[in-house]
Amino acid sequence: MPPRIRCTASARGLTAAVKPSRPSAALLRPSAPAVTSAARQYATVSSRGLRLPDDYVPPTKPPTARPSETRKAQLLRTYTSLLRSTPLVLLFQHNNLTAEEWVAVRRELKAAITAVPTTGDESAALASKAQLHVLRTSIFNVALKLVEFYDPSKVEPTSAPTVTGKRVKVVYNHDLSRAAWKAVREVTMGETPIPETSTYAQLSPLLVGPVAAFTLPAVSPQHLAAALSVLSPSPPGFPAPTRKKNPGYYEPITQSGLQKLLLIGARIEDKAFDMDGVKWVGGIENGLEGLRAQLVHMLQSAGMGLTSTLEGAGKALWLTMESRRSVLEEEQNGGKTEEKKADA
Repeated sequence: MPPRIRCTASARGLTAAVKPSRPSAALLRPSAPAVTSAARQYATVSSRGLRLPDDYVPPTKPPTARPSETRKAQLLRTYTSLLRSTPLVLLFQHNNLTAEEWVAVRRELKAAITAVPTTGDESAALASKAQLHVLRTSIFNVALKLVEFYDPSKVEPTSAPTVTGKRVKVVYNHDLSRAAWKAVREVTMGETPIPETSTYAQLSPLLVGPVAAFTLPAVSPQHLAAALSVLSPSPPGFPAPTRKKNPGYYEPITQSGLQKLLLIGARIEDKAFDMDGVKWVGGIENGLEGLRAQLVHMLQSAGMGLTSTLEGAGKALWLTMESRRSVLEEEQNGGKTEEKKADA
């Protein structure tokens, strides 16, 4: 340890001479307290002016019956939006498909739908939006109740404050609102009778166990037939693709996944369909255009039949009258001829 250096008297005097006096240091010190007090006073005034009402509800976060940040709430909103915007939903029962099997099935499904002949941009967009979803059955059941038994237009408006404190009329009719929760609760608890002919009453027995859904944003019999030929082939109407045309369809992992899928029903244009009904829709020749042509032909045939029926009575009456008139004329002409012969 080095020895300490003793401080001499001259060094102590030099330190005292260099050390500033207290008055000079006070003069050089900035007057910070005045600025700080002004800033604090300004912040206090601004916070008082921007204070929101105690019962203020942000427009981007309306009140909900249950927490809206949970995954179940977001799934419910997704399913209700899907049911309202998708007119064609095929329901399948899936039995423990692995991730690789799902990938293989979706790959073959996309290839089959993309191969459908397209007539415009709408058909191409339709093929790109076809999807195969794995559903949470219980949440999808609630979403189906909401879509069928909850009418957002019948919700009464409530009074809510704005930022300025003024109260205005606001309608909270979203799918997570208290009104929607009450409608579902009434159906679940039996307070609201469920008609046997409703779509929910016909599809609810199918929503048991693992369920998957194939969705199309429009009713296209051609795309539906292509999907059925992959997911649920049934020759001769919906034959599976040939091995030469689509060899990936016959891979073991693809066949293993397809064998675990079973078509159990469908929801088409807000109506419940069984397997025969789904095959009927998929078997419409030339798609919707062919169906429209059949409808026009049916209406024209009915109109022509009605016209011919109405004209038939008039024609029959006219023919009867004409035949009677000709008979009377012949009788009159025959009598005159006999009189002339008698006079002669």
